[in-house]
Amino acid sequence: MRISVYCSSAPNIDQKFLNLAFDVGVAIGMAKADLVWGAGQVSMMGQVAKGARAEGAKTFGVIPEKLITKEFADPECTEFFLVSDMRARKAKLEELADAFIVLPGGIGTLEEFFEIWVGRYLGFHNKPIVVCDPYGAFSSLQTALDDLTGIAMMKSGQHELVKWCTDIPSAITACLL
Repeated sequence: MRISVYCSSAPNIDQKFLNLAFDVGVAIGMAKADLVWGAGQVSMMGQVAKGARAEGAKTFGVIPEKLITKEFADPECTEFFLVSDMRARKAKLEELADAFIVLPGGIGTLEEFFEIWVGRYLGFHNKPIVVCDPYGAFSSLQTALDDLTGIAMMKSGQHELVKWCTDIPSAITACLL
């Protein structure tokens, strides 16, 4: 089982988010799963990999050439995939993963989340998608999605394709179902 984690690579974020990423990595390893992620060693990206490796998980990193120095490619990857661009990165992450966990992050994380969600809705894959948000970083996003549903912009069945969790054990369990 391989779980892909989408999360922030932003510098100077609150320590609680770094701890969350590390703890998610630990939980992945404890579940005897492996990590698929963006191969960065900074911020939440680096912490999720450290946590996974601390529990013996393999780490499969995928990074575009242009981001090797920006996200500082993790030299401790079990397997490292260098790709041409972000589209190739997302495709490789999807190919390698059996499930997806979305942690708090910015536009890159959201873009990956929405693309994998749309792919599931359209039937390109049937892999679990889980948002793990114990601090409510995405609560306004959930409200916006509910608002879109209320005005019939979101289609029936779309909300049910994503499991929203407020704790790590629930997120891991949802990936393994």
